[in-house]
Amino acid sequence: MRKSNLAALLGLGLACTIAAGACAQDHSKNEKRFAEMKRISSATVLLNNDSKTVPIVVLKDNRIASVSLMFAHRQTFDSLMNKYAKVDAFSADLYRDSANLNTLEDDLKFYQTVVVSLNDSLATTGKYLNFIQNLSQTKKVIVALFGGNGRALAAFDNFRAPLIWSPMNNSEAASVVPQLIFGGMPATQRLKTGFSARYTAGSGFSTEKIRLSYTVPEAVGINSNSLREIDNIAAEAIAQRAAPGMVVLAVKDGQVIFNKAYGTHTYDTNVPDRVTDIFDLASVTKVTATTPSVMRLVEQGKLNLDTNIGAYIPRARATPMNAIPVREVMLHQAGFIPYIPFHNAIKAGDYSSDSSALYPTKVADNYYIRKGFFRDYMWPKMLNSPIKTRGKYVYSDISMYVMKDIVEHLAEQPLDQYTQENFYTPLGMQTAGFLPRNRFAREKIVPTENDTYFRKTLLQGYVHDQGAGLVGGVSGHAGLFSSANDLAIIYQMLLNRGSYGGTRYFKPETVDMFTQKQSDVSRRGLGFDRWDPDQTKNYPSELSSPQTYGHTGYTGTCVWVDPAKGLVYVFLSNRVNPTVTDKLINMRIRGRIQDVLLKAIK
Repeated sequence: MRKSNLAALLGLGLACTIAAGACAQDHSKNEKRFAEMKRISSATVLLNNDSKTVPIVVLKDNRIASVSLMFAHRQTFDSLMNKYAKVDAFSADLYRDSANLNTLEDDLKFYQTVVVSLNDSLATTGKYLNFIQNLSQTKKVIVALFGGNGRALAAFDNFRAPLIWSPMNNSEAASVVPQLIFGGMPATQRLKTGFSARYTAGSGFSTEKIRLSYTVPEAVGINSNSLREIDNIAAEAIAQRAAPGMVVLAVKDGQVIFNKAYGTHTYDTNVPDRVTDIFDLASVTKVTATTPSVMRLVEQGKLNLDTNIGAYIPRARATPMNAIPVREVMLHQAGFIPYIPFHNAIKAGDYSSDSSALYPTKVADNYYIRKGFFRDYMWPKMLNSPIKTRGKYVYSDISMYVMKDIVEHLAEQPLDQYTQENFYTPLGMQTAGFLPRNRFAREKIVPTENDTYFRKTLLQGYVHDQGAGLVGGVSGHAGLFSSANDLAIIYQMLLNRGSYGGTRYFKPETVDMFTQKQSDVSRRGLGFDRWDPDQTKNYPSELSSPQTYGHTGYTGTCVWVDPAKGLVYVFLSNRVNPTVTDKLINMRIRGRIQDVLLKAIK
């Protein structure tokens, strides 16, 4: 018995998600694949679900393990499981004895939920049945049984935990069952034939779809061939050095239909971009961390958008910011100057190459800023900056420094902890968060700029934005890192108007208020950027609907939700590598890819 190397399972050089070939662009092949998936789902039956364990709803404080009992398609199975939650993979060798299975059971002691996958030929093997039965005494166990004519079900007559049986034993079945377990697909079928006293004809349970599913474009009526232009646009961007690589993901009607990586981490490396890679989101932080936190606090009655800043930030009371309502801050109409280049004010003695009590804040590798630099210099500089354009739309990073401080005062928690506990972990977002180098190997994170003027190092896992770096990597305007799949999850929740995975995160009216147009002087929502009514700008794309909301990021990222089309579009790149270039913007790479998707939707 051994714990599988999940990194190997998920990163075998595959640019596309394993799930049913969701990145393939061959219509005839995908039609066949979709037909096979429909055949499998129409024959797969959920049994013993009286406890409503399936679909798994609670992910927070629920450690999940996947145990393969010689299941041939465990790579696909575990990959799909990890689309929904962090699932640790274990495998049991067929030739190990019962004593070793006892050791495996002991290794699972820290897990609350265990999913066991096996094929029908092993279902009558005594040592495996004993292992599953013993495990079910102390854990929530879900058995995924593949293949056969159903007669193996009789071996589980005394089993009371959920059992999912798929007559097919292939990679497509291995991609369908995990989606059923997590609610990416509904369970609808019943046994057509009786196999035992417990598993009689008509047995089965129904469930609802509560999370993203992973499929092919044909599942939502899109011809895969119509998406080939995305490959061409990505190739053009890389050839013109607009970005060394990128990841594109699209969700239509709650189904991930396209997820593909292009290019390499940098121009001078052969490390390919992967769909699981983690990117610096830059200003997408504003709407993926700070704004949801504001939404939650508004719903709880702790934050009033029409109350002035000074009511929440004591240090602001004797500054020009004091009387400005929070609503104006969220609309970028507070009159703040756009940006303060704090890094230009760094002088000898402000930083050190080593950490110490005097230099505790890590900005990047071998770069630590002195204690109190934010409190004594940066924050007063922002609080006392002149208010010159109040009532006009002037996009300002200072707005989200202010909102972060308000959130932390009211939540009584740092922003990174608050977002992790309230959103990312319960949603099943495994990579999203601040300070990724504290949680992930460097190689999983796509490098941004080779900073030759400030930190004098390649930034990989440390925030690109200089101001966010100087506050230690956690800021309201920048600092969040994520994979594309994690962004798809939280923005599908918003497209669902606040509900996802069987949990309501926001009231529908809260989502509507923040994402719809809320300003008389700009296109903005509250925190969210939006479609621009000026048709000459084609923003965010030529075909996007007036309902579209989301945000872009300086590093070459964007997320856009188009409720009129049921579309979530994610684009991640590191266009600032090795140094800043505007080619991605000038070539309209993000908008052109968005238009390919919109054109394909009928």
